[in-house]
Amino acid sequence: MAMDAAAWARHGNPWSVATRFTVLPLIVLAIWSRVWLGWGALLPLALALGWMWLNPRVFSRDYDGDNWGSKGVMGERIFIDHRGEVASHHVRMAKLLSWASVPGLVVLAVGLWQLWPDWTVFGLILTVLPKVWFCDRMVWIYEDRRRAGKRMPGETE
Repeated sequence: MAMDAAAWARHGNPWSVATRFTVLPLIVLAIWSRVWLGWGALLPLALALGWMWLNPRVFSRDYDGDNWGSKGVMGERIFIDHRGEVASHHVRMAKLLSWASVPGLVVLAVGLWQLWPDWTVFGLILTVLPKVWFCDRMVWIYEDRRRAGKRMPGETE
């Protein structure tokens, strides 16, 4: 997403995190809409992809250190910017959870291709659940760094 420090700060807003989970369902709905809209489905798909890019940039910088989503965003930033300082068990689990979404994406793609609602919904769930677990792992990374008294990304010295 090529997010700069300002976008990361805005994405730490709990509303940004919560509404970020609307992106994949909107993309799925846009792809499914080809049944009704034909090639016109490209418009809702473009809007959903635009929302994916816009979401971490549109909210205010209201980071909430007590909010699960805000901690997850900060943990992800730590994971990306300070990977060498992240415990190896977190790195292994983050990789595993990233790959764990792949079977769900396959089921989701087949469901969308065949227009099978049950496969589509099941694939969507199988794709999103590892992402939620990944976010929770990022919260753990954030909490480990906070307990260690280390400087957080975006803080000035």
